[in-house]
Amino acid sequence: MKRILITAALLFATGNAFAESPYQGMQSRTVKALSEQQVADLNQGRGMGMALAAELNGYPGPSHVLELADKLELKPDQISAVRILFESMKRDSIPLGVKLIEQEGELDRQFASRAVTPESLRAATAAVARTQGELRETHLKYHLSTAALLDSGQIHRYASLRGYESGPAAHQHHK
Repeated sequence: MKRILITAALLFATGNAFAESPYQGMQSRTVKALSEQQVADLNQGRGMGMALAAELNGYPGPSHVLELADKLELKPDQISAVRILFESMKRDSIPLGVKLIEQEGELDRQFASRAVTPESLRAATAAVARTQGELRETHLKYHLSTAALLDSGQIHRYASLRGYESGPAAHQHHK
């Protein structure tokens, strides 16, 4: 009897493992490697966590600084300068996001059409990686530029307002 229960349990567990996948439903995506939210974020120039190295180490991003301008007690010239950075960041990042969507789509099409070769795979993934790197650098450089506009008290308040008060971001002084 014990052997039958163990066999039944194994069959049940194995059957469930094959029936479910964390990727279930993704096969209907337009670009398989990107969710609809990621596509929207890339098209709108949002960071998608690409600048976490800066954000979590005391280099605020322009978008969140503008959202917190009153609480950070930004001066009018700071608001103006951060707004210019934010607009520049969007202007630089949106074309890269669109390019990344196109490159991921091309890679997807190569697999879908069974036209992928080792050479085309290498070229396509290298192109995606270059664009991802350029996009990440774009977001990171605007965090760097934004931090340079703030005083240490504003950076500390930013970290506190964003919930980073116990990490390195709360203790950084960039000016």
